[in-house]
Amino acid sequence: MVAQINGSVVKAFEILKLFSAGRTIISAADVMAELGVNAVTAHRFLKTLEHVGALVAVDRGRYRLGFLFADLAERLLDGGSLAGILQPVLNALTGRLGEASMATLFRADKVVCIARAVPDRPVLVDIRVGSELEAWCTAHGKLWLAHLPEKELDAYFSRVDPRAFTGATITGEAALRAELERVRREGFAENRGEREDTLHAIAVPLFSGSGRMITGLSVFGPVARLSGEAAATALAHLKHAAEDLHRSLDAPR
Repeated sequence: MVAQINGSVVKAFEILKLFSAGRTIISAADVMAELGVNAVTAHRFLKTLEHVGALVAVDRGRYRLGFLFADLAERLLDGGSLAGILQPVLNALTGRLGEASMATLFRADKVVCIARAVPDRPVLVDIRVGSELEAWCTAHGKLWLAHLPEKELDAYFSRVDPRAFTGATITGEAALRAELERVRREGFAENRGEREDTLHAIAVPLFSGSGRMITGLSVFGPVARLSGEAAATALAHLKHAAEDLHRSLDAPR
């Protein structure tokens, strides 16, 4: 029996293959020029791929890869989820430091908690798996924004109007862009009372072998307790954990 190949599925994957390390955005015009289809067909395929989560519209007629592939990649890693890999790391961080920790993904302009660990003592904020947080005023959000392609960051600022949660919240676009530049330069992000007055969070990124940000790892607790030497210790542990994870995820399998 001859295998039946679905041409539409093949065409959809040909569109997805247009993405590369140096090409993170594609348009209907790209699909038309490189795959030889007409405008109606190009738009239909792009809209369908957006509908199933394979693509995300950046602006009119332009798309980037969607989080569907991040989700699938998570399941590919040793047959387990990214959250399953991160949970023991978070447990160890919280056990050593005595503060809460979590990991996130970035979806629809917000950070989403995918794993967390809490200490035996009470915590200031009850962040659970699935909780969504604003990006401009959280340590995790700053990480994700800092590592977005420039055009996607521009699109984010065109959609979002940052509001102040506390007197420390950074709301101006110029000031936020300066903060994101600092995050890129120093390799970590902080939230010092910017969403909750008394909370301090420190977060570091975890990158894939190709340089794509996979997730963020953070430790958070009361400002009065997580400052000075305690904050420096937390940052060192976070960086060490991210480095270990990067090596293990990037190791030949």
